[in-house]
Amino acid sequence: MQEAAQTQKTVIVVGAGPAGLMAAEGICAAGYQVHVYDAKPSACRKFLLAGVGGMNITHSEAYPDFIQRYYDKAEWLNTSISQFNADALCEWIHDLGIETFVGTSGRVFPKDMKAAPLLRSWLKRLRDAGVQFHMRHKMTNLSANEVVFEYVGERVTAKADAVVLAMGGASWPKLGSDGAWFSVLTNNGVDVAPLQSANCGFYSEWSEHLKTKFAGNPLKDVAFSFTLADGQVVTKKGECIVTQDGMEGSLIYAFSKYLRDGINDSGQSSLLMDFLPLQSEEQVIKKLRNTKPKESFSKYLKRTLSITGVKAVLLHESFPKEAFQTPETLARCLKAVPVSFYKTKPIEEVISSAGGVCENSVNESLMLHAMPGVFCAGEMLDWEAPTGGYLLTACFATGHLVAKGVDEFLS
Repeated sequence: MQEAAQTQKTVIVVGAGPAGLMAAEGICAAGYQVHVYDAKPSACRKFLLAGVGGMNITHSEAYPDFIQRYYDKAEWLNTSISQFNADALCEWIHDLGIETFVGTSGRVFPKDMKAAPLLRSWLKRLRDAGVQFHMRHKMTNLSANEVVFEYVGERVTAKADAVVLAMGGASWPKLGSDGAWFSVLTNNGVDVAPLQSANCGFYSEWSEHLKTKFAGNPLKDVAFSFTLADGQVVTKKGECIVTQDGMEGSLIYAFSKYLRDGINDSGQSSLLMDFLPLQSEEQVIKKLRNTKPKESFSKYLKRTLSITGVKAVLLHESFPKEAFQTPETLARCLKAVPVSFYKTKPIEEVISSAGGVCENSVNESLMLHAMPGVFCAGEMLDWEAPTGGYLLTACFATGHLVAKGVDEFLS
């Protein structure tokens, strides 16, 4: 009789992204009736977009390093990710009939590099298990066991024994994660940190010469360094694009949390660029000592160190000519070119968002203190991570943890 009563209990999951679907799968497997609602006509739209350039699902690095990618929220997320880590996620993907491989950077991809086959297999498994989907339903209000939706202009109310919210942050709103839930939760007494751009580009002040002649040029084979408040220096190698109004690309994204926090504190933030990261300062000085009479400075830089184009322009924009008088001073400049930023790119244009439901708003199962029976998962929570599979892993893992929490709450 107890088992029969349990199957009659209903759970609503709002949001058909990776976190919501993972929660739905676990809750359904525990014997509850699951209804998934989403504002868009189809599931996992942002997940599918992420798969267009090659579906990076997780990362293969050792767990102690992996968990530190979540910055100051590492300890909080360790509860969920330790229970559903990269290895568990890969095993789950393999169970869907999708093979994976580890790329040269340590990132893990489906063998065909696509998100769509994985999603098709997953949705079939969910539907076969009895999960019901209700698309084009946008949440407009919420109480502990009642959710109000707008569906084709009509007001629809759905009741459940528990509710899971997995509606994403506020990046790429046209794909569904528009942060409209923010006011719904704050009105219910939930502490929510403001949503901000993460994994984003930044605005900088360039000269007219750089804007007109060099915008769109890549900065390749460089290293960026940022000094944290405690004096620790974070350095990463890679590449990015110098745009007309700032910088975009993977290397600048890797510093987005530090730069954004600096801008929030003081209105601007800066880092140092090493244009020759594979050469020591002594090696650079030795090459620069190879001078030729009457050779122009630009030809000298090109011949000795292959410094041309946008790198040469940034060097000139950052230092006075007097700094280039000796090989020693010029080498120091080339190894530490400063660049400042004053604003993040708009949240609508960025890969992910920071902010969301605060750690103090939920218990260890990610249930809201202010609304017992309502759980939160995925990018709605106040955490962030760099690209490289860390974002998706945390979404899957928090959805997995919430499924267990819902089962404990209802049983």
